[in-house]
Amino acid sequence: MNQPHPFDAAIHLEPQGEGHWRGHTHEAYGNMVGPFGGATAACVLAAVLAHPARQGEPIALTVNFAGPVAPGPFDVEATAARTNRSTQHWSVQMRQGTDVVVTATAVLATRRETWSAVEAGFPQAPPAETLARTPPLERVRWSSAYDMRFMQGPLKIDTPPAGEQDSVSLLWVRDEPPRALDFCSLTALCDVFFPRIFVKRASWVPIGTVSLTVYFHADAVTLAAIGTHHLLAHARAHQFRNGYFDQSAELWGPGGELLATTHQIVYYKQ
Repeated sequence: MNQPHPFDAAIHLEPQGEGHWRGHTHEAYGNMVGPFGGATAACVLAAVLAHPARQGEPIALTVNFAGPVAPGPFDVEATAARTNRSTQHWSVQMRQGTDVVVTATAVLATRRETWSAVEAGFPQAPPAETLARTPPLERVRWSSAYDMRFMQGPLKIDTPPAGEQDSVSLLWVRDEPPRALDFCSLTALCDVFFPRIFVKRASWVPIGTVSLTVYFHADAVTLAAIGTHHLLAHARAHQFRNGYFDQSAELWGPGGELLATTHQIVYYKQ
């Protein structure tokens, strides 16, 4: 019997009644403290997509990390707050015991053919197959779950450069082992960037994502056509100030398709 892909095991949810699911954190997606936030966000979206009342495909997801997620079981409740002609609005909570650890909102939509254009520029990059995979970080377990090939902004904490550098990273990335792209895996990939303060200052400091938003620009057909190819991922920060910094990023298909833009605000202690 074939074993499921580790990511599918990590986001697997058992129904517990309408709108309620039970999941369990997965060791392959462990972080320095608790689970990888991208996997947690993917579980939130998976609950919405599995709901029998679901209509349309994701266009927006915001996940607020209200408290630490402990290794072990968790419960997810997804509620359709309102359904309109084109959009459907969802409210989601994740609990461990009596504690709310995640709150989230999601918007699904039924897309229709209209005039379309892309203003963002596809970053210049050599093909993924011409670059070597960057070794995973031993202390960051989830990094072994992704094939990352950096052109700019790798983590250099073991061999820090002289002085501060900018916070920009550009890399090709995909699931490891390879897995066909879908909305849940794209959600997790939107959190695959190491914290910008680690890149800028080349040192470990206590951090924690407070809120993560993903805007989906591709439909399921587009994602399915990409299959197991690498995505081009580009991230930067705008400001580090008084204990919080932001991160903005884009994820592109290998053919220049803009798949998602993502933003987060992160706490740091210095």
